[in-house]
Amino acid sequence: MSGTRPLFRYYGHSTVSFDLPGGEVVMIDPWVMGNPACPAELHQPSRIDVMLVTHAHSDHFADVLELARRHEPLVVANFEVCTWLAGQGVANVAPMNPGGSQEVAGCRVTMVRAEHSSSIETERGLIYGGVAAGYVVRLPDGYTFHHAGDTALYGDMEWTRRMYGPELGFLPIGDLFTMGPAEAARAVELLGLRQAVPIHYGTFPVLTGTPAAFESELAALGVDCEVLAVPAGESF
Repeated sequence: MSGTRPLFRYYGHSTVSFDLPGGEVVMIDPWVMGNPACPAELHQPSRIDVMLVTHAHSDHFADVLELARRHEPLVVANFEVCTWLAGQGVANVAPMNPGGSQEVAGCRVTMVRAEHSSSIETERGLIYGGVAAGYVVRLPDGYTFHHAGDTALYGDMEWTRRMYGPELGFLPIGDLFTMGPAEAARAVELLGLRQAVPIHYGTFPVLTGTPAAFESELAALGVDCEVLAVPAGESF
C-alpha cells in the first residue's frame, strides 16, 4: 500500500532518521557522535522523539544512552536491551521482540527477524544483548519501509514481503559482518522492493561492498529496483 514518503536523512553507516507529519523525528540505530561516516554538523541532533534500535553492537548503539538522556525519546528495542537501558535510568522504553508490532508515534512498527548477533559493551565486558532484528514501519497513510539492521540473507524475507509489502528497504551491503552486494540483491528480490538504500558499507576498510557492485548484482538477476546511494548527511 503506497502513500506519501517521509523525509529521510542518512547519517552514514546504518543510522537513518525520518520525519513524521506532526514534526516528530524517529531515528533508527542512532550512532552519530562517534560515527566516522557522519558529517560533523550532524553529530548533535536537535530533536529525537523516537529511537528504533535493531541490536546492541556499538556501531548501532554506542550513542543511544547519551542521546536518550538528552532528548528523552521513546526507545524501542528488544526486551533485553530495553531492560538494560531502564537499569541505566532510561525511563521511556518500549520493549518488543521479533514477530511483534506496536503503535509508535502514529506508525505501526513491526520487529522482524535478522540473522546476526547482539551484545552490549560494558566496563565488565560484553553482556547478552538479546536477538538482532530489523523493523518494518508502516506510516499512517500506508507507506511502508524496511530497515534490515545487520543481517545475512535468509529465505523468510519473502514472508516480510507477503505480510507487509515494504516499498523501500535499507539493506546492509558491506559483507564480512552482514550481507554483501550479491546477497543484498537477492534480498531485494525476496522483499519485492521498489527502492533500496545501501547501508553498512565503506565505514571501515573491511566493509568492502559498494553500491556499484550492488547495482551490478541486481542487473545480473534482472531485478527492477532503484538503488538510492545516498551520501552521508543527505536527506531524500
